[in-house]
Amino acid sequence: MEHEFTPQIFEILKRDFGKKADFVFESSPLIQYLNIKTRSATRGSKSRSSFANLYAIYVLVEDYLNHGFEKNKNYENYEGAKFVDLFRRQRQLPFGEKLQNHALNHRMNEEFKKYFPHVDFVPILRDPQTNRYWINENLLKVQGGRKTNNISKTVISIIEHYIEVKKQSFQAFIETCERLKVIGQDNDPNLSDFIETVLAPNADARMFEIVSYAILRYYYHDQVIYFGFDPDNIQPENLKLFKTGRTNANDGGIDFVMRPLGRFFQVTETLDVKKYFLDIDKIERFPITFVVKTQTEIETIRGKLREGAKKQYSVNAIVEKYMSCIEEIINIPVLIERFKEAQEQGYLRLILDEILTQSKVEFNLEDVE
Repeated sequence: MEHEFTPQIFEILKRDFGKKADFVFESSPLIQYLNIKTRSATRGSKSRSSFANLYAIYVLVEDYLNHGFEKNKNYENYEGAKFVDLFRRQRQLPFGEKLQNHALNHRMNEEFKKYFPHVDFVPILRDPQTNRYWINENLLKVQGGRKTNNISKTVISIIEHYIEVKKQSFQAFIETCERLKVIGQDNDPNLSDFIETVLAPNADARMFEIVSYAILRYYYHDQVIYFGFDPDNIQPENLKLFKTGRTNANDGGIDFVMRPLGRFFQVTETLDVKKYFLDIDKIERFPITFVVKTQTEIETIRGKLREGAKKQYSVNAIVEKYMSCIEEIINIPVLIERFKEAQEQGYLRLILDEILTQSKVEFNLEDVE
């Protein structure tokens, strides 16, 4: 797999290994895995930033280097790194403040095996009884003739460079938001062009979620329903959309919640049927609205989900139960349409402010009061 960040990986390999750069890349599943996980370095990638799995590798390789094992060559006798130390270090890294423990415990290894099923080693070794961790040193050594090349420092360099590129990308996004805020006319095409760019199918997934939230919040916020416990005490209430946490959070499949209706929203970029039904199962088959990063027509999406449900569950009653849990599907054309409606109602500045606020929170630039 080659993408826009791949040449930068090769620059680091050439710096560290010279003419052996190509050989090291082809011989190292771990470097190839880093190449796969860094394809979102530019803002136009479909993939998420993958910090959890990358940081699981980073903190273990960093611990390996901090103890000098790339030189001492007695790693097999090391007692292992403590989970609490690794976890704390992950959260000290840029974008790592809200990371969970799943990557260290199993998720990173499972994904690695998916990409490299024929490799005999997994990257992370763990003793559940002592809660100690090791990086699999076999994956840090690339045998080239009589010489063994240790790639531990290269792994650190690749991940650190990726972090820097992501920081620059997100900072540029923040600066664009700030610059657009001072444009005099709300009908300036630069404003709407910017929003529609972030809603493109190949846009960064986290930014797509943030912009979707900002649009939907102001699309719904002036809609009124009448709510009360008895007919004589009915009160008007505006619909309010709340973001439940950071993107990629372990929140049980709920990205947004609407009050007072109690609607659940999940943002996704896949048309994988199993993912939709997993989200539905996680919230006990409560109705859910899916915001999908695709240009595919809504009826086509529903059709694919129904076909997938029929393949997975042969009983019609079960199929209908799952399909009835899909309250609404919102695709990119619907989001753009709702953005234009909100813009016409004068909410463009508020949408930009919300995007800016949520972006700063997402990337740990500031907290929302």
